[in-house]
Amino acid sequence: MSSLLLGIDIGTYSSKGVLVAPDGTILKSHTVPHVMDIPRPGWAEQDADGIWWADTIMLCRALLDGAPYTGDDVAAMACSAIGACVLPIDRTGKPLRPGILYGVDTRAASEIDRLNQTFGAEAIFEFSGMALTSQSIGPKIMWIRQNEPDIWAQTDYLTTASSYLVYRLTGEKVMDRHTASYYMPLIDIHSLEWSERFAGPITELSRLPRLDWSDAIAGTIHGQAAIETGLRTGTPVAVGAVDALSEGISVGAVHPGDLMIMYGSTTFFILVMAEPAPDPRVWTVGGAFKGQYDLAAGMSTTGSLTRWFRDELARELPEETAYTELFRGAAAIGPGAGGLLVLPYFSGERTPINDPDARGVISGLTLSHRREHLFRAVLESVAYGIRHNLETFNQIGAPVRRIIAVGGGAQGETWLQSVADVTGVEQSVPRITIGASYGDAFLAGLASGILKRDDLDAWVRTERIIRPDAGRHALYAPLYEQYKQLYNDTRETMHFLSRNFR
Repeated sequence: MSSLLLGIDIGTYSSKGVLVAPDGTILKSHTVPHVMDIPRPGWAEQDADGIWWADTIMLCRALLDGAPYTGDDVAAMACSAIGACVLPIDRTGKPLRPGILYGVDTRAASEIDRLNQTFGAEAIFEFSGMALTSQSIGPKIMWIRQNEPDIWAQTDYLTTASSYLVYRLTGEKVMDRHTASYYMPLIDIHSLEWSERFAGPITELSRLPRLDWSDAIAGTIHGQAAIETGLRTGTPVAVGAVDALSEGISVGAVHPGDLMIMYGSTTFFILVMAEPAPDPRVWTVGGAFKGQYDLAAGMSTTGSLTRWFRDELARELPEETAYTELFRGAAAIGPGAGGLLVLPYFSGERTPINDPDARGVISGLTLSHRREHLFRAVLESVAYGIRHNLETFNQIGAPVRRIIAVGGGAQGETWLQSVADVTGVEQSVPRITIGASYGDAFLAGLASGILKRDDLDAWVRTERIIRPDAGRHALYAPLYEQYKQLYNDTRETMHFLSRNFR
């Protein structure tokens, strides 16, 4: 009898699939690398069929190749993918252009201004629970409509990455309410349903999918998807989620007060809430499960900044050992990076400054600094950004009961310890941090009825706790204040450079 749970996650730079037993045991996993296209500064795109769907097929085939499992062993599956993006599809189901990605794509700044001028920023905030930012999908839809009229004329359906996978697998047009919260100002944050109120200059609601919760069944595998993936026809597929939400589920961040910090290509925060707590600096969104909300936040350039550093400033290091050597070098440098201070705004910045025209800054360079100092400063810049977001949560009055660190950046000690020292708070690291695909497998179990939410306690175990050092925390305190001041002092220059050299 089929009992295994399949989870698939499509990330910014790689995709991962995992096959899990009902007790949480990982039976098999596989990873597929890919790229993010940046056709021009401020734009970020991915090919829906060439990456999202192709990776899904490759992962299914690798996991279900008969050694020893096949599609007949899978009881249910769920998918997650990169944070809310937009993909226009024609009447035949064909993507009309690459997907426009989440907040790292900042092309719709003028559309944000236009919507705020038309309807009023305060009215949009009160309705949506968020201010319009580069994370908002409504302005990006408007950008397609204004700048690509030929594509807009052919558009029958607008979707996001995880929902596109569900569509390819089942033929169903459905989106989870957490992702849909970023399709503002098209959704009412209080009812978590689509609304016509501000839709006029953006799109007809008929182009949008129906809404449901992440743990609901979206549909079942249809014949063509079964042929391509090797899954059994009729296998249930959950509605799914964005990668950050599934990652939170994978490490047990499902109770009010749980805060997940995901150290990935970007750093993402999800704080589970019983009630919405709107604040224009962060994002108030629907939760994974009925009756829950999330307070979410995100930094634009963190893991992708370390990747840029490796690719551009450490080219001579072998790819398989480059990060190990870079982190080892950074660990040998003391707190403060020898007097270097970095602003990690290499792709603009999301929360809490919400400034798409922000740019990276390296301050304090001297001829005595080495690459190790600069990499240490890059890691510390992320820690300062994390503190800035945690400080914002505290100012909002949103209670944080515990912090769980996940993602690729949570694997080592150097980065996590610098974050603990800068913020002054401890972080727990689960024993299994395979990522969002593990949370997807759990969602598949919930949707199919194989699992209950309480079963997550048996899936998740804490491996270690990273505690702050009081002395280093005191040393970082004035540096953090200078970090915030550096942005204020350089903002005008950043904006000039951004707007004149796109």
